[in-house]
Amino acid sequence: MLHTAHGSIETPVFMPVGTYGAVKGLTPKVLAEELGAAIILANTYHLYLRPGHELVRQLGGLHGFMSWPNALLTDSGGFQVFSLEGFRKIREEGVEFQSHLDGSRHTFTPESTVDVQRALGSDVMMVLDECPPYPVEPAYAREAMERTVRWAERAFQHWRAVDPEPQQALFPIVQGAMDRELRRDCARRLLELDAPGYAVGGLSVGEPRPLSYDMVEATEDILPRDRPRYVMGVGMLHELGEYVSRGTDMMDCVLPTRNARNGFFSRPRASS
Repeated sequence: MLHTAHGSIETPVFMPVGTYGAVKGLTPKVLAEELGAAIILANTYHLYLRPGHELVRQLGGLHGFMSWPNALLTDSGGFQVFSLEGFRKIREEGVEFQSHLDGSRHTFTPESTVDVQRALGSDVMMVLDECPPYPVEPAYAREAMERTVRWAERAFQHWRAVDPEPQQALFPIVQGAMDRELRRDCARRLLELDAPGYAVGGLSVGEPRPLSYDMVEATEDILPRDRPRYVMGVGMLHELGEYVSRGTDMMDCVLPTRNARNGFFSRPRASS
């Protein structure tokens, strides 16, 4: 069970994605009342660039901006920034990047992404992490994991300093590329943050699906079973049971709604 200021959510739960603050092709009423979506996801990177988090704050946060009555989760924007190969520079302070809209330069830090998400008013926020590609050299996988842990520590210190009794939860993200031991090491160190929930990131970056399952399974016995565990960017229909069986509570993916509005049809796979 995930408890938020906008209701308690039974898990496991799949979260539809409203990248720009709207799940395309569906009204909030249909999404909430007819389809029963208790929580949806919006994208910090895109909302930061357009229309801007301060404007969203003035309009009542994402809940007012979207006319959405239920819970919201925002990612930190890290995945989108790290996909901008050639248009970003990673430094210990944070990541500098160029907007894909107009080429303007911006910086995300562990602290600033918390502030942006606080302005958006989501119920669950994500820390800034470093998402390495697949495949990746072992040395860089280790470097990205170590930086992810340091950034998570900074984000949590800032979150607790600016809001001692927060209504918005903050989740750290397990990284470590496709290395089981790196992921286990990362998960153990993130436990020290005593977070309200934990996420597993760095998947759906081109790796074979059995490897994705293995990376989720690698930390199943480490991440707390009494707190939500969120596997980021997964959720094709035939995969849901695989992730749930490995201890996953929360998933998200753009494919179900994207495929639906584009008239995609897929025959269900036969169970093995």
